[in-house]
Amino acid sequence: MPPKFFPTRGHLLVCQGPHCQARGSSLLYRALWNHLERSGLAYYKKGGSLRLTESGCLGACSYGPTVCVYRQRGGGLEEGWYAATDFPLAARIAQAVHEGVELPAEHKYGPEGEG
Repeated sequence: MPPKFFPTRGHLLVCQGPHCQARGSSLLYRALWNHLERSGLAYYKKGGSLRLTESGCLGACSYGPTVCVYRQRGGGLEEGWYAATDFPLAARIAQAVHEGVELPAEHKYGPEGEG
């Protein structure tokens, strides 16, 4: 029997590289995971839609914790990269992905975030 498939709206990755861990990324991951479970946003909960994964280095070592998000939007794949991410920002990112609205601009970096 194949594993059960859970449809998702997005995937959040929290960097666990050594520099991000030194800035609290392990705690951020655990807090965000608990938040997704309690609020029913985790992909395996009824009505939930988000996957959360610990990641290797995401490359913004001096600005961690780093969070990356991917989701299908507007017929394509949208990505968002965040530096110096704290729990309130991570929770706002997760909520935006779940609701399908614009991602927060705070601490966003990369081609679309460099305004």
